[in-house]
Amino acid sequence: MSYRNLARATRFAVFPIGFFARLPYAMTPLGTLLLLQHTTGSYAFAGATAAAQSLAIGAGGIVVGRLADRTGIRQLGLFMSVANVIALTGLLAATVAGRPALCAAAVLVGATQPQVGPLIRVHWSYLAQSRPEEPGLVTTALSYEAAADEASFIAGPAVVGILAVAWAPVPAGAPLTACIVLLLGAAVPMALLYETAPEPTPSQTSTSPLPRTGLAAMCAAMAIMGAIFGTIQVGVTAHATAADNPAAGGMLYAALGAGSALAGIAYAWLPPRVPLRTRYRLSALGLLIAMILLPAGGVRLPLVAVVLVAGIAVAPYLITIYAITERLAPTRVATTMTIVCGAGPVGTAAGQSLAGVLVEQFGHRAPFLLPPVLAATALALTRTNPITSADQSSSPNATVEPGTEHATSKG
Repeated sequence: MSYRNLARATRFAVFPIGFFARLPYAMTPLGTLLLLQHTTGSYAFAGATAAAQSLAIGAGGIVVGRLADRTGIRQLGLFMSVANVIALTGLLAATVAGRPALCAAAVLVGATQPQVGPLIRVHWSYLAQSRPEEPGLVTTALSYEAAADEASFIAGPAVVGILAVAWAPVPAGAPLTACIVLLLGAAVPMALLYETAPEPTPSQTSTSPLPRTGLAAMCAAMAIMGAIFGTIQVGVTAHATAADNPAAGGMLYAALGAGSALAGIAYAWLPPRVPLRTRYRLSALGLLIAMILLPAGGVRLPLVAVVLVAGIAVAPYLITIYAITERLAPTRVATTMTIVCGAGPVGTAAGQSLAGVLVEQFGHRAPFLLPPVLAATALALTRTNPITSADQSSSPNATVEPGTEHATSKG
């Protein structure tokens, strides 16, 4: 399916509103870090609390996943958006209180994240299930969503930086105030645009057990990707600081998002005949090759070029994870999608923490040694059988791949 046909498949407002609705997710971590450091004067406290917030985002994603298929993504998206507005307001108000109140408020902000990205992907899955005559809708939609995600992670931190500089004398509170505005002006309307779940067929029930083995494999894959993000983020920041140009860290990390956005758009043009399992293995192999180049960045190769290439390998791997997750449990796609996406922030927090230790112990180049190891683990994970089971899912959008007719059933 072309992007033009994708735009015709749903309301056009989904695209601009959906983009602005996901910006708070990209802005809140950095905005929280700035607010906490400005309020307490402690980078250690701000960093530790930001990590706790990331873990809360992951835990909140699991809770959202458990509720999504029961309450409906419209109601849940609306409730979580309003709850996040209240939590952000509480965090801003907690600046007059002590550190325990600030930490608790920041964690609550993470736990109430509206999970816009996962729920939009569920929207596309529901839409595709109601339109079986339009093959390729999910693949094209997931490709677009990957590009939109990366664009938001380029624009979000940039907006935070601009507001922090421009909105004096209260720069620390400006980014989170902007998040509140975006939640009310975009996330709430976006929740009302979500597609409702299709009626299950007699052979499908919303209470069917989740495929635990496949779900665990996809959570592990997403956590690995999150850890790669975290280590690269710390690595480029440490590299820029060591070069006496701290501002360059943001630009270097933006190159990762730019490369991923371009690859995400191009992913939709892959021939439909390429099996999902093959895509999974090839994308993981590509990720490993790209990550192996990272340690050479800034020494034998320009770091910005190496990070850009790394970004190009990111989107195909992520899109394939989303596609497999969408097929794991067709009648509980909201649950599986939000749970798997929730593993990303957990991996990011772990990657940031470990990379920070490596910087202090071994220098600014040490974090770049982690992504190749993580990518090798991701490639090894593709050998597990749950992916074959996902290919055999009874999803209305799934096609049985050659050679998988006798694959084992979902766990």
